[in-house]
Amino acid sequence: MKNKRIYPWIVVGLLWVVALLNYMDRQMLSTMQESMKVDIAELNKAEAFGALMAIFLWIYGFMSPVAGMIADRFSRKWLVVGSLFVWSAVTFLMGYAQSFSQLYWLRAAMGISEALYIPSALSLIADWHPGKTRSLAVGIHMTGLYVGQAIGGFGATVAALFSWQAAFHGFGIVGVAYSLILILLLQENPAHSYTGKGISGPKPAKPSLFSGLSIVLSTWAFWVILFYFAAPSLPGWATKNWLPTLFSRSLDIPMSQAGPLSTITIAVSSFIGVITGGILSDRWVQKNIRGRVYTGAIGLGMTIPALMLLGFGHNLIAITGAGLLFGIGYGIFDANNMPILCQFVSAKYRSTAYGIMNMTGVFAGAAVTEVLGKWTDSGNLGLGFALLSIVVAVALALQLYFLRPQTDNME
Repeated sequence: MKNKRIYPWIVVGLLWVVALLNYMDRQMLSTMQESMKVDIAELNKAEAFGALMAIFLWIYGFMSPVAGMIADRFSRKWLVVGSLFVWSAVTFLMGYAQSFSQLYWLRAAMGISEALYIPSALSLIADWHPGKTRSLAVGIHMTGLYVGQAIGGFGATVAALFSWQAAFHGFGIVGVAYSLILILLLQENPAHSYTGKGISGPKPAKPSLFSGLSIVLSTWAFWVILFYFAAPSLPGWATKNWLPTLFSRSLDIPMSQAGPLSTITIAVSSFIGVITGGILSDRWVQKNIRGRVYTGAIGLGMTIPALMLLGFGHNLIAITGAGLLFGIGYGIFDANNMPILCQFVSAKYRSTAYGIMNMTGVFAGAAVTEVLGKWTDSGNLGLGFALLSIVVAVALALQLYFLRPQTDNME
């Protein structure tokens, strides 16, 4: 199981399924408004639905730095297992909700549990994949998120065939079962674990809970990376939470069709993007230390015209073409976030650093989710998507000017 060549990829495969479940459980709600509002009247207003989506993001964001600091000190395996078990149980319970208030607080609980996953998982993958396979490994893991997002798009379809309650129950049971499988198969990398012995001797000393935070925040390059990560999170979360609605309104099709069409479009293209971006970055960095930075910049550059076309397109070719372009570009960007971070932040503090990045990106996503809810009610959802391209352009310029790494793996 722990073969030096095979097990690192087994870790990616195990976490790929968790990533799928992570985004499937959070995404499915965005497509089921039509089915759920029959039983829960408050969901007839887009602003109320936006608030329901946003509470997850606010809680998720506040918890992300805490989750990162915890992951740098304790077993990331058990954080992944526990996180999956709890959010899957919450998904199951959402099928029993009978009021907006119950949905609201369950969604908040999901935010707490899901926040523990990403910093732990990406740090674990980075430990098992130093050097030449890091971007590809992270990219493959990210495809799990996109596939989960696509499957979550079928929430409306399942709800139409059975009920929205059945959709929550079924997806929740799958996650709880898989968390039990992970207990047996998922392992820490002993060379970097703070919870066991190192390969050549006693375990290294644990960093104090807040020492990593102060070290990360005192690194000037981290602040550039933070903005570079957060700015594209605006359109990233906009597509996750409002793209089905945009497809439905722009193409004048029911949500049961728009949900799968929009999420599959983004998932397939993002899958292509992360694999392409991972391979390109891992090869480019061998010749040029800024190869990962340049690869991420190519991805961001592709999202700018895509957002404009998503905002102003009104036919199937324009909208789906824009979705494909955005997904490829965002996938390239996504595959290189943790690898770029590894060029500037020590392995001891990467979970903390990524937790802060996740918090900032999610807060940006929560804000844009609520704003777009109001803009949807006023008929300006497309314009909102188009304006997000300006923020991405600023992030792209800052990334290219300031990020100049000296090593590919800061120890």
